[in-house]
Amino acid sequence: MAFTAVLQSEWTKIRTVASTSWTLIVSLVVTVGIGAAICAFVNASFQDMPPAQQATFDPTQVSFAGMTLGQLAMIVFGALVVGTEYSTGMIRTSLAAVPRREHFLLGKLVVATALALLVGLLTSFLSFFIGQALLGGRSIGIGEENVLRAVVGAGLYMALLALFSMGVTTLLRSSVLSMCLLIPFVLVLPAILAIAEATRKVGMYLPNQAGSRIMQVVPNGMDTADTPYGPWGGLGIMTLWALAAVLGGYVVLRKKDA
Repeated sequence: MAFTAVLQSEWTKIRTVASTSWTLIVSLVVTVGIGAAICAFVNASFQDMPPAQQATFDPTQVSFAGMTLGQLAMIVFGALVVGTEYSTGMIRTSLAAVPRREHFLLGKLVVATALALLVGLLTSFLSFFIGQALLGGRSIGIGEENVLRAVVGAGLYMALLALFSMGVTTLLRSSVLSMCLLIPFVLVLPAILAIAEATRKVGMYLPNQAGSRIMQVVPNGMDTADTPYGPWGGLGIMTLWALAAVLGGYVVLRKKDA
């Protein structure tokens, strides 16, 4: 099968499975909605914030406050895109139609990551513009230094998170196992590691801690911890995590039967 046909096949699979489509819609709506609510709350209660947070206030970062649940939705999306093939047994049919497993996996990853990137960018731009409108006089323009980088970077981060989830799910061959591992690994473990000084530096190199650095405009904004890398360095670390997961998944796909 030609690679263009593989891409078309994977697009058809994604758009005809309701769970994957709804996951992306939920990711957008929830992220934008929570971000807007928090921006409105921050604007109304700014004077009650600790002085350190007022001094390092980052309006761009605040507009992305809904990303926590958006990350969860992207993890689920990536897990379902790959895991549904295994849970339904469609993986056998897919590999029979596309015997070259690298073409099968690459086609799935390209289509799903492109879709996640599109939704991620739409989410980040909507979150930013709606959030800034609600911040009133404390808002910032997208033309200010590093703001556009943060907005575009937020969309890139969401796409990389979906790619990372797809790689892990290909490795584990189960959407349930993948989500049970990824949700605490991405959303819970960094908070646990941040409690103690001895483990805090380790947590800085986990996917979401490193990748989310791209969304900050003000260094150490909102009284956040300093990092030994910059915004693009953090996104680079996130990219390495995603590539490692994809490579691991590819090795398993090549070596194991469907």
